[in-house]
Amino acid sequence: MALLLSTIHTPADLRRLKPTALTDLSAELREYIIAQCSENPGHLGASLGVVELTVALHYVFNTPHDKLIWDVGHQAYAHKILTGRRALFPTNRCYGGLSGFPKRSESEYDAFGGGHASVSVSAALGIATAARLQGVAQQTIAVIGDGALTGGLAYEGLNNAGASQANVLVVLNDNNISIDRNVGAIHNYLVKMTTSARYNRVKRKVWDFFGNNCVRRAVQNFVTTAKIALLRRSNLFEALGFRYFGPLDGHDIGQLTKTLQALKDIDGPKVLHVITTKGKGYKPAEENQTEWHAPGKYDRKTGERLSQGGASRYQDVFGETIVELATRNEKIVGITPAMPTGCSLNLMMEQMPDRTFDVGIAEEHAVTFAAGLAAAGLLPFCNIYSSFMQRAYDQVIHDVALQNLQVVFCLDRSGLVGEDGPTHHGAYDMACFRSIPNLIIAAPMDELELRNMLYTAQLSGMGPTMIRYPRGRGAGLSWRQAFSAIEIGKARRLHEGSEAAVLSIGDAGRLAAAAIERLAAENRGVAHYDMRFLKPVDEAVLHEVGRRFRQVITVENGAIIGGLGGAAAEFFSEHTYPVKLTRLGIPDRFAGQGSIAQLQAECGFDAEHIYRTIREAL
Repeated sequence: MALLLSTIHTPADLRRLKPTALTDLSAELREYIIAQCSENPGHLGASLGVVELTVALHYVFNTPHDKLIWDVGHQAYAHKILTGRRALFPTNRCYGGLSGFPKRSESEYDAFGGGHASVSVSAALGIATAARLQGVAQQTIAVIGDGALTGGLAYEGLNNAGASQANVLVVLNDNNISIDRNVGAIHNYLVKMTTSARYNRVKRKVWDFFGNNCVRRAVQNFVTTAKIALLRRSNLFEALGFRYFGPLDGHDIGQLTKTLQALKDIDGPKVLHVITTKGKGYKPAEENQTEWHAPGKYDRKTGERLSQGGASRYQDVFGETIVELATRNEKIVGITPAMPTGCSLNLMMEQMPDRTFDVGIAEEHAVTFAAGLAAAGLLPFCNIYSSFMQRAYDQVIHDVALQNLQVVFCLDRSGLVGEDGPTHHGAYDMACFRSIPNLIIAAPMDELELRNMLYTAQLSGMGPTMIRYPRGRGAGLSWRQAFSAIEIGKARRLHEGSEAAVLSIGDAGRLAAAAIERLAAENRGVAHYDMRFLKPVDEAVLHEVGRRFRQVITVENGAIIGGLGGAAAEFFSEHTYPVKLTRLGIPDRFAGQGSIAQLQAECGFDAEHIYRTIREAL
């Protein structure tokens, strides 16, 4: 029974505990997270790794007056539980429940919302600067993982904060992994810093000798000099204008609280480097950190993950297909920004490690890197989650499309993604990229179409191509078959009818097909066209629809504004077709969280809403 945890309703309750009680509280908090996530899946590993750090931060700092910003937010579960949301935590990521990420509208303790990496330092600098300008005395703390340090935005923030001398504490949560294992020079640098035996031996002796007394500032200056001498290079953070402290054991709550207390009295930009273990305290999560980042439901006693089964996942269709294509075409290379397992590029990595590249959480770099590969004659498949692709908008325009380079962008997790909510929905890719010249935009309705679109995109003479597909499982089709090229910009008619027409794109077409079959059983004739390409759009089909029908419904798993509905409206208006157009998709607001079925119903394009909309139109 969680005796201590049950008494903590706010961090003020936490701060009334004796320091000796914090270890027991941390253990109770960890067990509570393990138990809850086994029933209600979420981001388990990251949150288990920062339990002691979270307790220490809220114990030392006067939150919510002092501002605590979590980068990405995968690791914020302990934070939510300690800040008045323990009773609601069973609703985490559920429809209408707690967000799985920090959210300003949810709690005053969530100083800054977010679900994308590398934002915390810039946000913290803004908050700290605002406090100074308004004469508010407060501490501002940003917690950022070493994985997020592969994102360029983190360095823009560090560069500006170090020069500004703002009173910001950056806590570097170094666990050697984001979702997949971390990569790159920064990762290697942190490993070298934290594993230097000579440095750590000297540091421990100096720290233990002087303790927490008035000469700490002088001691820190000595340690800085020792680090430079022992590591034979300047500390990266100190070169950027930060005072560096650490590395510390991120699970030693006594040392954490003492160090954080001391840092409160030091003004200016500071970095505290803590070493943690992702999945700490739960053996299965520690032993397989990638799979237990977000494991789904599991038996907490045995650690057995509960299988979901069913049709093939779109990501696996991509993963298996690109291996086949790369075997045939030696020019093909694969790129992903830190998501090899999530997008299944890991299948190609295992077989062709020299032709696959995990560039870290760096979407902008991934796109321009792909452009460079294409300019030199290779054929890059760049797989980026739709909601993260937004960060590389300029690179798609300037570095790929403007030069008409053959780069294949594979946008996994397009459309509604479910429980991750508004920070992760891939709602805007079609609207964002439809206006860009030279760019082909395609969306498969099922697994077989995805396979053949991937094949078509790598054929000679193709320009930049963007293929968007959803999270989750397909229609259950037999898709492992011979490749077949798809004519670019060519739609297909799936159902004939004379009373109304439905134009769909992507996986939303399966919902439309179900509604139309239901109407057919009622002897209502509705034509259905799978547009397949948003750009170039099939103008011949749009002319046919404009001439034949007065009631037209568009259906898409994306933003209504700027997507297929927008393209159809522009076309019918330009050609003066007297069409009454009804557009179904993600409306002009941020969709919430919940199951994909719940969110489709909320947004009004599930099979039932499509059926009723067509009935009303008829």
